[in-house]
Amino acid sequence: VCQRHLKDSQTMRNKVLWSDKTKIELFGLVAKRHVWRKPVVIPMVVATSCLSQLMYNPNVIRSLILTCPPTVRQPPTIIKQSLKEHVVDPRDNMVVECEAKGTPHPIFSWRRNGKYFNVAKDPQASMRRRSGTLDIYAWTDPGAYEGEYQCVATNEYGTAYSNKINLHISKATLWPREVLEPVTVSVGLPLVLDCSPPPGPPKPEIYWMSKFMLPIKQDRRVSMGVNGDLYFSHVYVNDSATDYCCNARFPYKNIIQQKMPITVRYVAQGRVPSSARMVSEAAPTFLSPAGRSSFQTVLQGEELLLECIAAGVPTPVITWTKDGDELDTTNIKVKNYNKLLQIPKVSFEDAGEYTCTATNKIGYLEHTITVQIKAAPFWLEKPSNLVLAPEENARLVCRSDGIPRPSIRWFINGDSIEGKHNASLVPNRQVSGDTITFHSVTVANTGVYQCNASNQYGYLFANAYINVLHAKPRILRPRTALVKVIEGSRAWLDCRYFGSPVPDLSWSKYGLGNLEGNRFKVHSNGTLQIRGTRMDDQGTYLCTVSNVAGRDENQVKLEVKESTKILKRPDNMRVLRGTDVRLECKAEHDPTLTITTTWMKNKQFLIISWRLSLDDSTLVITNVNRRDEGNYTCIIKTEIDKTTVSARLVVMDRPDPPTNLKLSDSFERSVRLSWTPGDSNHSPIKEYLVQYDDDDWLPYNWRNLSTYPGNLNSVILQLSPFIIYEFRVIAINDIGMSKPSRSSANFQTGGAPPDTIPKNIKGVGTWRNNMEISWEALNNREWNGPHLKYLVWWKRRDSREEWKNATTWWCKYYIYDTDIFTPYEIKVQAVNDFGLGPESPVIIGYSGEDRPTAAPVKLRNIHTNERMCCVPLSQVYFWRDSSQLRWLSVSRAVKSKAFPASGPRLSGVLPGLIPYSNYKMYIVVANNRYEGPPSNTIEFSTPEGTPSAPRFFRIQQRHLDTIWVDWDTPAEPNGIITRYILKYQTVNATREEELRVEEFTPNTTSFAVRRYDRYTRYRFTIAAQTRIGVGEWYTEESPHYTTEGETPQQVDLSTQGWVIGVMCAVALFVLILLVVCFIKRSRGGKYRVRDKKEVTLEPVDDKDQEGSFDYREDETKVRRGQTTVHTMMKWTESDDSLFNENGSFIGQYTGHKKRDDRDPEFRESKSQEALSPMSPIYSCA
Repeated sequence: VCQRHLKDSQTMRNKVLWSDKTKIELFGLVAKRHVWRKPVVIPMVVATSCLSQLMYNPNVIRSLILTCPPTVRQPPTIIKQSLKEHVVDPRDNMVVECEAKGTPHPIFSWRRNGKYFNVAKDPQASMRRRSGTLDIYAWTDPGAYEGEYQCVATNEYGTAYSNKINLHISKATLWPREVLEPVTVSVGLPLVLDCSPPPGPPKPEIYWMSKFMLPIKQDRRVSMGVNGDLYFSHVYVNDSATDYCCNARFPYKNIIQQKMPITVRYVAQGRVPSSARMVSEAAPTFLSPAGRSSFQTVLQGEELLLECIAAGVPTPVITWTKDGDELDTTNIKVKNYNKLLQIPKVSFEDAGEYTCTATNKIGYLEHTITVQIKAAPFWLEKPSNLVLAPEENARLVCRSDGIPRPSIRWFINGDSIEGKHNASLVPNRQVSGDTITFHSVTVANTGVYQCNASNQYGYLFANAYINVLHAKPRILRPRTALVKVIEGSRAWLDCRYFGSPVPDLSWSKYGLGNLEGNRFKVHSNGTLQIRGTRMDDQGTYLCTVSNVAGRDENQVKLEVKESTKILKRPDNMRVLRGTDVRLECKAEHDPTLTITTTWMKNKQFLIISWRLSLDDSTLVITNVNRRDEGNYTCIIKTEIDKTTVSARLVVMDRPDPPTNLKLSDSFERSVRLSWTPGDSNHSPIKEYLVQYDDDDWLPYNWRNLSTYPGNLNSVILQLSPFIIYEFRVIAINDIGMSKPSRSSANFQTGGAPPDTIPKNIKGVGTWRNNMEISWEALNNREWNGPHLKYLVWWKRRDSREEWKNATTWWCKYYIYDTDIFTPYEIKVQAVNDFGLGPESPVIIGYSGEDRPTAAPVKLRNIHTNERMCCVPLSQVYFWRDSSQLRWLSVSRAVKSKAFPASGPRLSGVLPGLIPYSNYKMYIVVANNRYEGPPSNTIEFSTPEGTPSAPRFFRIQQRHLDTIWVDWDTPAEPNGIITRYILKYQTVNATREEELRVEEFTPNTTSFAVRRYDRYTRYRFTIAAQTRIGVGEWYTEESPHYTTEGETPQQVDLSTQGWVIGVMCAVALFVLILLVVCFIKRSRGGKYRVRDKKEVTLEPVDDKDQEGSFDYREDETKVRRGQTTVHTMMKWTESDDSLFNENGSFIGQYTGHKKRDDRDPEFRESKSQEALSPMSPIYSCA
């Protein structure tokens, strides 16, 4: 829209209002010098870009470009103030904010309720230093400080005013302590419980609760209205209560006030309805708002609440329309079961007619709410501060709108511009509605101008100053001396300046030419922009500003650097939990710049720890876990550029356990189990393992039930009847098994007859005339129902009698009055409350046995060999009576062996007999319970056999070149020894030697072998022989003898552990004795014994000048203080008082007289000392 005016003449262009940004972009920077000077009606270009700033006039451009430095005079400007409606808590310090700037710094004052407020004289109020912020402490009567406050900031160049701030004290008004009469209502009629909460401010939040602070349940029938009342569409009997409490919460104080409880009672009219279906039906009626229509006005931008609450039986349903059409809920919220419409910020498009319809089965009812939108004043163009040079033109614009249209009033320094500062007194100023026009301004026009736009719904208030001054151009600090940029990027060379009139600005390189156009652009604030910088752009740039008052310049050096480039970027990775990960990140950068490498994970900076470390710029993660998964960003940064690359790390792990286990579709032998799969952790779930626990006695005894494919999350489980189950599910992927899920709810299957046949059924007699029928009990999982019992059946085999039966709880049953050892057919079946289980196969059992009455007869044909004999048998008892070698003693322990009956002629073999021995035996007939009378005793002998090994074999060295061996007779000769056979051979010779054999007579039990040298060893083998053959061989090797006698084989004693241990023990013992000796020798030294002992001491000869005794005498004399261990023990046991406080023996230092050797006690002591093992050690010490 703006560009179509480019073809206009200069005269027409000057009649158009341009925004600062648009004019500079269209006409260039020099366009700011084209000043409109004629007060004519100017058409306005309606375009977003043209209206984005204040409409063009040269002084507006100056206000946008120039920023007054702190040293330049400046009228005050309000920069911070409290809200127009300011609510404070009187318990805290009440603060009303007001901050302003200006040069010189403004002086602050306050007006309260339109009058001057003397803060200095109020002991409960103060202003902060160099600020207008008001602190009110209000120790007493805080309500007295409520009112309208306005802050005034003044310096010698003008006065600025804040908005009028209405200060409100937060109040939590208590409900009156009144006695509320019970509310009576008939069942089926509507009811409204009044709340009438305290008004505040601020407006409280309302809640309906019981006296126990439990919320009243709300639904379509019972709900709370916008005004806080509780509405019942109709009343039921169970609505009767004594504690309906309305609670108000005040947000500033965070206090909850509770109204007195309301009692609701129902009135019975005839029969009291027991349910909702028995309540009389009624057509809808409106409880809020009343009537068929209503009117509501709301301000633009405020919240709009439209409410419709209806009564009726059944509860009516509320629907909404707008202007006869369906409601568009894009910007509308429907709440409270469709009873409330909420529009958070109303716009003019929300005006119209809203119709709510209440409908039930009896009928419907409509209510229309007409919504009208009004608007408090709002800004279209707010006046801005202007810095002008003398003789320039300017205008202040205060443009606003509202419904109704607001009126505009102008003030200067707080006084009406239509008063003493009217146009007749200031001829170069013209006020025209919302615009003040200045022609050829002077210093007298300097001041703060206030604009007030107001209507009946509110007001707008703004300050804008006119600052007329003549100032030499200057470049503002901080001045930029060096700028570094990356090649190819944009460079910004700052040159903030100030001057009045507005200085001319130019940029040049090395002071040559004027930079403008192509890649160079000069912005209105003095900044030079260079697009697409190149290496040849490096150099020194000069910024120059000048006006009629003077000139100023600043040099900026530009350095162009190479950009940072990524050489190695991290790869996206999928890893197993517990592995180590390296995310590489390498870059190339300008050598004159220093780089830093940082890493981020999911846009959060990483903290380097023992698991996260940096190897140069590579991130190393040790022992990866699932928390390490995410997006990693490598940031390589220099002082002027930054390069980032990202990679995703995926950690594969065992799956998360399934959740939300549910059971459904239950039958007596099955149930459906469903679950929600857990996260697979980037490895697909292959299968699910379902486990169960059905043991009430041992909980958490989980067993595997079945596995299912990983794509299922609902399966049917085959179960056993009448068991209480718990289930859990484990997910399995390629990594491993998840943790078990939480167990499901307990589930008991239905009952059924038993499925299992009792096992291991037996029929055995325990007495001569009974039979015990036993079986293995069914476990709990095989019961299939309650009250498990067993039905036992029996009858004699091969008889025509009927089956007999009995029921028992136990796992055995006894049959009495049976014949002796009679076969019976037996079967057992389980039974519970649901029926009979299957019958077991028929087994044969026998009744009880009795004692045999006859002994075995016709014993014959006993055959023996050296180790066994063959005998007729049943139960055989035998023992070794003697050896055929008369000198050999034997054990006569009785042994037995049973043989099963296998026919009319019985025989068997007795193994394990000892050869060349005399045995006795007898035989009895036996059954499972008894033995019969024994047969006659039978004697038999075993033939000669081969002997056992000798009892011992001993190898000795009696000379260096001879090995002596001897042996003993066998423990069991098993016959007459005829000779001994000895075999021997060297085992460590360099050449093999033939095996040598020696034979000896029975009475020879030793042999000597001559060896070649001291290192030769032999292996000996010996055995005894009878006429039957050679017996058991005995083998042994000779040890390594090195000296005469029976010396063990040669070893290095210095390497033996026991030798080293003994030497260490001896050394330690000697060291301890030396330490004890040294302590005893050095204990005490020289000290005054007379100060310690309270007895008269005998005079002594050997004392020093200080009177202390030196117990260290000449080595040739007898040591009077030295005693034997025996004597010391004696003294210790006899009297503890002989020792002083430090443990020294007093008797050593008391100066005993030298005793005569003829004294027997002295001689005995000396002899004991001489014989004591400690004496040499003391002497050594």
